[in-house]
Amino acid sequence: MTEVENKYLASERREQLRKVIAEKGAARIGLLCEMLDSSPATVRRDLQFLHDRGIVERVHGGALSVGRGNEEPPFNDKASIYLSEKRKIAHKAASIIESEDTVYLDGGSTTLQLARLISDRKDLTVVTNSFKSALEFSESGCRLILVGGEFRRRSQTIVGALTSHVLGNINVDKAFMGTMGFSRRHGLTTTEPNESYTKKLAVSRAQKVYLLADSHKGGKVFLSNSGGLESIDVLITDKGLSKDYKTYLRELGVEVRCV
Repeated sequence: MTEVENKYLASERREQLRKVIAEKGAARIGLLCEMLDSSPATVRRDLQFLHDRGIVERVHGGALSVGRGNEEPPFNDKASIYLSEKRKIAHKAASIIESEDTVYLDGGSTTLQLARLISDRKDLTVVTNSFKSALEFSESGCRLILVGGEFRRRSQTIVGALTSHVLGNINVDKAFMGTMGFSRRHGLTTTEPNESYTKKLAVSRAQKVYLLADSHKGGKVFLSNSGGLESIDVLITDKGLSKDYKTYLRELGVEVRCV
């Protein structure tokens, strides 16, 4: 095969990668290899090529689309991104939970990692709107309270005004919240107003609020506001969070714990 043919095939393959990632918002390397019938090494090189030109955002395990601020990847694609950071954040959060605590677990891939870490505990009451987290506790010995309402398939959560019938009548010791993005100007944001409604309600019922968010979410803004940064008591994140963000949050009274 000639050099020209090789270059043509590479450009065609990269365009296919771009289209898949743009459509999904995020994609794992395994899926991309399968769809393009290419090796992991080839896909990684192509993703780096696209990343260097600002076409996609290269992340551990896959890639994110650039410029899709109001769109949300499917849950399983989102869960595979920054997995190492999410696990470290979840381990730190698990160490905070005390015996006999009543905790709220928000929907999200990092809170799901936390659910898996504490699913064998029998000394807790767990309240959640996450379908995925609820399954983790379905055979555990803890007390499990599900938030009723409308099921949102993309985030695998129960959201909207109907959740107030449960959340409006309970109090929790600690709420572990997720977010799609956080910024100085816009606070906490997500893609869906019904999701924002339930997040705000859960925060209002908690004695202490912990935001579990990897540093890559800093500065990202999505459609719907789900609370101000001042509504957080503690941010648990990874060491990639910038010094400026740490300083700003601490000036707001938010404790920042980096893992």
